[in-house]
Amino acid sequence: MRRRLVISAALIAAAPCAMAEVDFARDIRPILSDRCFKCHGFDEQTREADLGLHTFDEATRDLGGYAAIVPGDPDASELIKRITSDDPDEVMPPANANKPRLNDGELAVFRKWIEEGAKYEPHWAFTPPVEPEIPAAGEGWARNGIDRFIAGRLEAEGLKPAPQADPVTLLRRVSFDLIGLPPTPEEADAFLARWRQDPEQAWTELLDRLFASPHYGERWARLWLDLARYADTNGYEKDRERSIWPYRDWVIDALNADMPFDRFTVEQLAGDMLPDPTTDQLVATGFHRNTMLNEEGGIDPLEYRYHAMVDRVGTTGKVWMGLTIECAQCHTHKFDPITHTDYFSMMALLNNADEPEIAVRSPDLVARREALEARIRQEEARLLEQVDEGEFLAWLEDQKRTWAEWKILEPSALTSTLPLLTLEDHGVIFASGDFQKRDVYHLKIGLPGSGPPITALRLEALPDERLPAGGPGAAYYEGRSGDFFLSEFRATANGGPLSFAGASHDFGRIAIGSGDAKASNVLDGDGSTGWSTATAEGKPHEIVLNLAEPLEAVGDLEIELLFERHFVAGLGKFRLSATTATHPVKARPDPALDPLTSPERELKLAFARTAGPLAEARKPLENLEKSLPQFPTTLAMRERPQNNPRKTHRHHRGDYLSPEEEVRPATPAAFPPLPEGAPANRLTFARWLVDETRNPLIGRVTVNRAWYAFFGLGFVRSAADFGYQSDLPSHPELLDWLACRFVEDGWSLKRLHRLIVDSATYRQTSTPSPGLRAADPANVLLARAPRLRLEAEMIRDGTLLAGGLLNRRIGGPSVRPPQPQSVTAAAYGAPKWNAATGPERYRRSLYTFAKRTAPFAAYLTFDGPTGEACVVQRERSNTPLQALTLLNDPMFLEAASAMAIELGGTGLSGDAAARWIFRRVLTREPAEAEILEITRFHDDQMERLVGGELNPDEILGKPGASPETAAWAMVSRSLLNLDEAITRN
Repeated sequence: MRRRLVISAALIAAAPCAMAEVDFARDIRPILSDRCFKCHGFDEQTREADLGLHTFDEATRDLGGYAAIVPGDPDASELIKRITSDDPDEVMPPANANKPRLNDGELAVFRKWIEEGAKYEPHWAFTPPVEPEIPAAGEGWARNGIDRFIAGRLEAEGLKPAPQADPVTLLRRVSFDLIGLPPTPEEADAFLARWRQDPEQAWTELLDRLFASPHYGERWARLWLDLARYADTNGYEKDRERSIWPYRDWVIDALNADMPFDRFTVEQLAGDMLPDPTTDQLVATGFHRNTMLNEEGGIDPLEYRYHAMVDRVGTTGKVWMGLTIECAQCHTHKFDPITHTDYFSMMALLNNADEPEIAVRSPDLVARREALEARIRQEEARLLEQVDEGEFLAWLEDQKRTWAEWKILEPSALTSTLPLLTLEDHGVIFASGDFQKRDVYHLKIGLPGSGPPITALRLEALPDERLPAGGPGAAYYEGRSGDFFLSEFRATANGGPLSFAGASHDFGRIAIGSGDAKASNVLDGDGSTGWSTATAEGKPHEIVLNLAEPLEAVGDLEIELLFERHFVAGLGKFRLSATTATHPVKARPDPALDPLTSPERELKLAFARTAGPLAEARKPLENLEKSLPQFPTTLAMRERPQNNPRKTHRHHRGDYLSPEEEVRPATPAAFPPLPEGAPANRLTFARWLVDETRNPLIGRVTVNRAWYAFFGLGFVRSAADFGYQSDLPSHPELLDWLACRFVEDGWSLKRLHRLIVDSATYRQTSTPSPGLRAADPANVLLARAPRLRLEAEMIRDGTLLAGGLLNRRIGGPSVRPPQPQSVTAAAYGAPKWNAATGPERYRRSLYTFAKRTAPFAAYLTFDGPTGEACVVQRERSNTPLQALTLLNDPMFLEAASAMAIELGGTGLSGDAAARWIFRRVLTREPAEAEILEITRFHDDQMERLVGGELNPDEILGKPGASPETAAWAMVSRSLLNLDEAITRN
């Protein structure tokens, strides 16, 4: 586009009197942005010679008797003098800028622009779209408004649209585009029969079926997950597994339900802030929990949380604004009106959330658990019948001897190094907010002033579903989720330190590092030792500390808890108690029980679960409890409480270690602000993003991505950049018309997609007419349909379908299809890739386990994403490795073998067998010449197999294979490797 503009400008320069009025957006701004803004643009810190060319006021400002631009007088304008100068010290752009000088055509345009008053205009993408009139072009060809705009442009260029593609090509094309799968031969035959009766009705019924298919959500979820940087691991060095697949399933369900895109946006960015949010709305907030998590030993968790926020700001800018917001992290954007402060103000809108892991209680799983729990209660009753009363009473008496009555201590003051400590009911203290590798909790407790002296203190570590893995700890990376590490327990009373005579716990274990987890470690003055309950997360635990001398219950008791590890290891929920017992006390073996107050049934069950004589009798109960299904978890957002907001600072040069002034949450100043009176928070920002009057980019950016998905090229080529450096849209009126229609149609993606696939533009053949390839090699004008290589997942899914292997089950945890072990062997820890067996092995590619540091090799070969960053549009490469993958990858070999084995059960042979396999792979009917080639190839392979040159067992990967089946498997492999098999044409 730009090349054509330059040529026309040169022609105009040769005949100035014929030059049309200069268009700033089309003719001037692209050159200013490309050649000038880096040194004379929006960034005040790096603006040279105090000269700005980014606005009219700056460009025409008096610089001491002269100005860069003097409207109406190009000869008096310093800009013209500099761009025409031959002096290397004066010429602009300078040689060291590595930018070409303006050519004669560009110079002529600049002179004329200044003569006309040097009018600056708003950037086209920053003004709200206005629905244009639909042109009258394309009569007799156009099916809807899209075609009218396309035809108008083609007529202006002297071109005509291509003929309509044949029905089978249309069927295969639209099937891949809408559900990501090819049609089966049976579906193709049914469609053709209906087409012969009534083409329009056949097409309508086909679209109805595809849009109603649950596979629609799977296909379009894959593109959205590229944007969401979805993966099943944390990334960085260790790249451990995470559970976030419920978010992926939410995306599928939302797209299948045609959730309006504005709601789709709000629920993902701020679903937790909606009134009484549902579990689904909480799951949806996983969009920004897809950021990577560093678990390297010794990292600062707050630094990498900052890096995650940097990713969230950049991703939000790309997905909903089509802007390179990330370029303002270190300084004001060089080319777009996004200041350094704007960047961090936008971060502040997103920066006030905690990041919990939540359980997803699906109705079916709840029902399964309830049924099992009923059986468990029955088994408990059976076990209780076998308890010997005398043995139980002796056990209970033994428990009581070391037990005592405890009084809960409620602090009057709570402080910490960073986490927010909140006093809840019954003396429970809950820690939330940001944690560090070294956190200290301070608790001040007013003693009653009278009564017996205190002889021991107890610290209960309590589980809570708000904590990772149910707590009681706050560890969420490196160590076990829900773990903690209490390094030191210090106590003072009325200003003097307290000494302890002994310590006990119910359970102790350290998961990472050497040493033990003795209770006495918290009293040894060594921060590297401590108490932890790793491997027993989600359960209550306790530590009991006996005082060396009784403490009179007067004055203030102050407790300091030190949590220090090379990862976050603070307690998330706990409670303190004191006893006045006159005998030494110990921690309860089961902190959930109190020998003095618990009901007899619970005490008998506790006895029955540990008594040696009942070991065999309790095995059925233990087996039932082990089979109790656990609720899956996912990562979500949770807005912080109003009394603990997270501050956001501008960071000098974007460096975490260089925080400067605090910034207030706000949208970039170049755009309309948040609604007056609305809170400046994540929810308001999410709604702002889908308010087309405030964010004029939203409709255009979303429509452009959809157009790219269908045509391989967006109206704006730079789909992730609609800023000043972006390409001008190829069809600006059509882009705005679609953007307006999208909003008017209730933000419906299905309606948008249907409008596109129901157009004559979409239904064209991909075969170019003579001369068209030279006139429009990139197919920008759309005088034909594009011919595109399929996405990685479509290639594998189509192969599985052809082989009769595809498992169409929707949703669920990610699976590991077969691939060479060497792929993951290079990753940290060389984790094994244990390939799934049975039907799970053949799930759709959307469900393939995505490991960031070792992506599934076949997908990466075909330009699949790694999940490390937001991908707005994938590259499309063409490499020899792709052919090798199709021929030799285990999953393609399995599909080819399965196809041959199924063929053997049909009784077909010769030409009929060749036709059967051909249609399974390519859908269409083969030509006679193609049948001949296939049968010749089959016969050649049979000769090699029968003659012993090839081993049928090795070809099919199983003993006892027949040469005939092996030969057809080799035919299948060859057809799967055809260009047509991996092309949507």
